[in-house]
Amino acid sequence: MDRPTEDVVVVRIYLQQDQNRREVLLRRLRDWGKVRGATFFHGVQGFGAQHEGSSEPLVIEFFESAEKVDEALELLDDVVDPGHVVYWPAKLR
Repeated sequence: MDRPTEDVVVVRIYLQQDQNRREVLLRRLRDWGKVRGATFFHGVQGFGAQHEGSSEPLVIEFFESAEKVDEALELLDDVVDPGHVVYWPAKLR
């Protein structure tokens, strides 16, 4: 039996660990953007474009409709540095 699918966009945001910024992002995605859910991944170690090390990288991932993603990213624009967001189309089943 074929299950219905839904077109969504998966968003991944790369940050350095910062408790205040994490709480702001969580609040904006959950309370303001009303996205269906988000996952915060804590990395062990990483580095950025300037090859400066970060011992506490953080990745935030969520999926939503394209329209909702556009709205959510606008809400995060002043909190997330340019060049730290990637997204791609996907199917939800």
